[in-house]
Amino acid sequence: MIQVDKALSIIADNSIKMPVRKIKVSKSLGYILAETVYAPIAMPPFRQSAMDGYAFTHSENKQYNVVGISQAGDNDKHKIKANQAIRIFTGAFVPDSVDTVVVQEHVTVNGDSITIDKIPAPNTNVRARGEQVNEGDIMLEKDTLLTPAGIGFLACLGITEVNVYSKPKVAILVTGNELVQPGKKLKLGKIFESNSVMLQAALETAGIKKVKVFRVKDNLKATKKVLKKLLEKYDMILVSGGISVGDYDFVKEALLKNGVDELFYKINQKPGKPLFFGNKEEKLVFALPGNPASSLTSFYVYVLPALKKMMGFEEIHLKRIVRKLSTAVINTTGKTLFLKALYNETHVSVLDSQSSAMLNTFATANSLLFVPYDSTEIKKDEDVILLPLD
Repeated sequence: MIQVDKALSIIADNSIKMPVRKIKVSKSLGYILAETVYAPIAMPPFRQSAMDGYAFTHSENKQYNVVGISQAGDNDKHKIKANQAIRIFTGAFVPDSVDTVVVQEHVTVNGDSITIDKIPAPNTNVRARGEQVNEGDIMLEKDTLLTPAGIGFLACLGITEVNVYSKPKVAILVTGNELVQPGKKLKLGKIFESNSVMLQAALETAGIKKVKVFRVKDNLKATKKVLKKLLEKYDMILVSGGISVGDYDFVKEALLKNGVDELFYKINQKPGKPLFFGNKEEKLVFALPGNPASSLTSFYVYVLPALKKMMGFEEIHLKRIVRKLSTAVINTTGKTLFLKALYNETHVSVLDSQSSAMLNTFATANSLLFVPYDSTEIKKDEDVILLPLD
């Protein structure tokens, strides 16, 4: 049995970035760039009006004759004299013969002429060519997460494809003779199976949308057979249940018989002590506890960092923040505790129902309170470490 920090270190060391692939920019949301992207053109590619108004050459003169119009998409290179102006609109081309745009609200129109009521400073409301980026400049660095804004930035410079790290193919294997699918009749001694849909939702939140779920009875031969197939097709396998030391827990044995190397088994923590992590070549296997709260806690703390490392993220672990404790916490277990908690700007409260089987307060928690194994008491108003989940 190992400590939490050691387990996190082993996971980080054995999680390998996925291969690079080229995808359409329009499909790249949530991917990590595997290359630095350089601007193929300047943006904007020409001098551009930032406002609706009138373009003129700056002077103290207030009277101008309007001799033309420039709207978005036009490219007429008007030759504007000192006493002349053109009507112009936001995003439109600004001819070289003018240098300033006065907003229409500061102008009085008299037929084909205007009077500027409030003269702006020189070069006001004119976006310079290359104001955002010049041709050849770095647009986005390698290892950048592609967000809606990033995708828009790439598209506005005409880029249609980028190289990114692939996302891993993930399978969930659910074990347990006692499990019944929601919607079916619940017989005595049975429980509804919730871990697969819960883990699918957690994976989708992490950016993994296509997940295949498999089920197997508590049988060594069947478990070994299905794991063999999954190890051939998937980059990561999450096994739910069957990893403890009961007479019908066959997952660890089945994994070892399929050539999976055990990197650790059991962590000195609560909940989620019976957690297995192993690999076969570059494929990762997490055998998670069957109790729902233990399973979800293990996902956030251990599976998510592995996924993020595989997808190309540099920062892979849950963020840590500090708050003051609303009520004292006693830890007599000698284990690291991950307690479901609710925090605000200043304090954090530990929620009720901390059992490894209970999701009722997990459903409203926005963090996990981290209590080190060697900390026996944390007093009210002491600073504590939180792992935010929001």
